[in-house]
Amino acid sequence: MASTSTLKSAALLDQMKLHLASDAGKELSKKINFVYQFNISPKKIGIEEEIFTVDLKKGEVIKGACEGKPDATFSFKDEDFVKVATGKMNPQMAFMRGAMKIKGSLSAAQKFTPDIFPKPSKM
Repeated sequence: MASTSTLKSAALLDQMKLHLASDAGKELSKKINFVYQFNISPKKIGIEEEIFTVDLKKGEVIKGACEGKPDATFSFKDEDFVKVATGKMNPQMAFMRGAMKIKGSLSAAQKFTPDIFPKPSKM
């Protein structure tokens, strides 16, 4: 299996990694202070998923499961994660439609909003 991801989400998470290194990103980490794990699947939730950890305690994004227990774990299809992260789909709607599954703390999960992502730059 290739180590590079074919997921569109991976590119967004790479941008987030850069964002968290910035001053704005550091403020965000302090404000939220949770660890999120994302299980992102190409087509169907739970199948061939790639795992990413967004650690807003340390301010980092890593590919792979987090050490210890995340505050909340989200499962998405790639395209739905992109829609939520770019603000095209409301996270509550995604959850109600089954496009997003959540395990762990709901209060932590509610702090996961499109606002935590850097605004997409024109590529």
